[in-house]
Amino acid sequence: MGEHFDLAPLDGVTFGATVTGVELRSITDDAFDQLYQAWLEHGLLIFPEQFLTKDEQNAFARRFGDLEFEAMPITNIKKNGDIESDQRGELVKSIRGNEGWHHDSTYMPVQAKGAVFTAEIVPTEGAATGWADMAAAYDQLDDETTNELAELEAYHSLYYSMGRVDLLPKENAEGGYDNYGYHDKDVSLRPMVKVHPETGRPNLLVGRHAHNIIGMDPEESTALIDRLNDDACQPPRIHHHQWSVGDAVVWDNRRLMHRATPFDVSQPRRMWHTRIAGEHQTEAALNHR
Repeated sequence: MGEHFDLAPLDGVTFGATVTGVELRSITDDAFDQLYQAWLEHGLLIFPEQFLTKDEQNAFARRFGDLEFEAMPITNIKKNGDIESDQRGELVKSIRGNEGWHHDSTYMPVQAKGAVFTAEIVPTEGAATGWADMAAAYDQLDDETTNELAELEAYHSLYYSMGRVDLLPKENAEGGYDNYGYHDKDVSLRPMVKVHPETGRPNLLVGRHAHNIIGMDPEESTALIDRLNDDACQPPRIHHHQWSVGDAVVWDNRRLMHRATPFDVSQPRRMWHTRIAGEHQTEAALNHR
């Protein structure tokens, strides 16, 4: 493999690029340095036909930083191989919850830096993943709105977002939840406008986990967050990728929101998600520093 790769920006959107001519499992340091700069510029990089193993996926993700967690399946396939096709099943609840626009781990003490996502088994149709450019969304706000948001802070909670769409998992014997993200620490508080620590660009920080803006009554807070989400996630600031087996992507979770889209859950689907940890000094919640 040479030191150069081919990069084609996505048509008609404010972010994203498709990258070919590189094998992620054996990328050189020099090529990765170029790739990292492209990632900062474009926010989302799509790599067709990589067919990474879980170990190769984790090793590539570690080039971007420490891991929040190693490759884990996003799937409707049970451990015994059966397909969970029940819309109220625990595996499907998690998939359906992800259909709301969100940044990863804003509900945790430290927001994720990014993620590597790969496709192992895909249904015959549907199940695209969407991304939304929250830096471009901030850029299109009027001065009155940017001034209002500059001082606002909102809480972020997976319990809130899943409860709002009636998709909370089953409680354990102690009345809590064992699933990742339902932790017992203080609910994370975050600014509604975040400056990217590497590019210096401001972007909106909202999504489905955001709620209860400090200083607003709940209805006013919900209305503002919903409006910001709806206005932000519109063309030309969104892109949906239709997966093929072997595809890999890496995105900048500090800039982009993302979401799942529906598919026929009677068909098997298995994706692998490796989450890149955020740096505490720049991604910690205001109340977890």
